Amino acid sequence: MLKNLGIVEVPSKNHSPGGGGRRFAVRRFAGQTLLEWVTRRMTEALLLDHVAVVTDSEHGSQLTNSLPVDLSLFISDPEHDSVTRLAAAVRHYQPGAIVRVDLEHPFIDPAMIDRLVARAESYGCCDYMGYCSTRGGSALLAQLGVLAEWCRADAVLLADQKASQTAERAHLTQFIYSRPDVFQLRLLPVPKPLDRSDLRLSLSVEEDWDHAQLILDALGPENLDWQRITDLLDEQPAIRERMATLNRETQMV
Repeated sequence: MLKNLGIVEVPSKNHSPGGGGRRFAVRRFAGQTLLEWVTRRMTEALLLDHVAVVTDSEHGSQLTNSLPVDLSLFISDPEHDSVTRLAAAVRHYQPGAIVRVDLEHPFIDPAMIDRLVARAESYGCCDYMGYCSTRGGSALLAQLGVLAEWCRADAVLLADQKASQTAERAHLTQFIYSRPDVFQLRLLPVPKPLDRSDLRLSLSVEEDWDHAQLILDALGPENLDWQRITDLLDEQPAIRERMATLNRETQMV
């Protein structure tokens, strides 16, 4: 049995208002498609036993040619929401836990994944492990784009039973995080240089893609750890100002 399964989730058309991941999936980033780049970044994490791409049948055929041959593709019905889709993937692969990453996170950090998994496994009872900001709440809501989430497989299946509203089923880990009465939650603080409102490394709109390309051009594909990225952006106040504006606009939508 797999101990920790890495999952790159490609949102379905009907359950992703932003649609950044779908729109950018086959664009070239560092000489690869975004899909291949993100999955390769995940395979660099030492504590993941396997990495799978989870998507729907509408998008699956398009992504198949972009997927590295040593990784797997799990295809669900286009009408499936996030909870249904990821619970089905858990039943298929039967891991002990999953580590979920959005496709629109090109700067996902393998070292941060390993830190997350190691800490989750150090607790005897933990359903969800994620990162939190000093401003309160999950850091995943901050569009940082370098973080992952760990969920025990049984918690994913329980969420599939418990989530009854359409809004609750739109995002698996947001539902789990919102129910501390049901799930055992553990949170790690985001490193201080990342805990800021003027940092945005997730892809949602076209300007996010432009910023990602600027960072790639400045640092090169071998130097995209979060420390180098934040050091670079410290010297780019205009880009940070635009990132802060985009974060505010996204929160208002």
